[in-house]
Amino acid sequence: MSNPVYLALDLPTLDAAKALATKVKAHVGGLKLGLEFFCAHGSHGVHEIAQVGLPIFLDLKLHDIPNTVAGAMQAIHVLEPAIVTVHASGGRAMMEDAKAAAAEGTKVVGVTMLTSLDERDMARTGISGTPHDHVLRLAELAESAGLDGIVCSGHEVKSVHKQWKNGFFVVPGLRPGGQATGDQKRVVTPRQARDDGASVLVIGRPISRADDPEAAARAIEATL
Repeated sequence: MSNPVYLALDLPTLDAAKALATKVKAHVGGLKLGLEFFCAHGSHGVHEIAQVGLPIFLDLKLHDIPNTVAGAMQAIHVLEPAIVTVHASGGRAMMEDAKAAAAEGTKVVGVTMLTSLDERDMARTGISGTPHDHVLRLAELAESAGLDGIVCSGHEVKSVHKQWKNGFFVVPGLRPGGQATGDQKRVVTPRQARDDGASVLVIGRPISRADDPEAAARAIEATL
């Protein structure tokens, strides 16, 4: 079984991000580059990180009208990402066009509900019900649109996996046992998420901010 851990490279400089990725590459299965990284370093930065030799998860959370998202998806073909995110709340047509425009071999997954949000945050944006119910609704919509899977918290992945047997599930906001949760509100351990059906485990600060990132990555790998 391949290592499901994707390291979120959340460091401030390209050199630091590449150095960290190189240091821990033997203990992670891929590298996640988010919106902050892409805005700071662009396509050049993605190419530089790709030289480390691990799959790239381009977490751009695209959310716009269908034609614009399709155009953006086509524009990143050259980067050859293994995974790209769009917002499931962008609607079925947007997700359909995103998947149709993606490069062959790129998995397109729909972001359901950010792990920094909880039920009170949902209510403030006019969404009723529980985070669990909201995630399942969006997962059903993403599946009907032909996406490969979704992004959800470890709190929902077990139910989503039961609903969508062959889906590809990305779980962020993970914290090894005993670590501070920071700005994340719906967290589980990497092992729990894996046991509940996660395909990819996105882990950032518990590795990148550790005193010894390589040892931290190795320790997480050992729990899986």
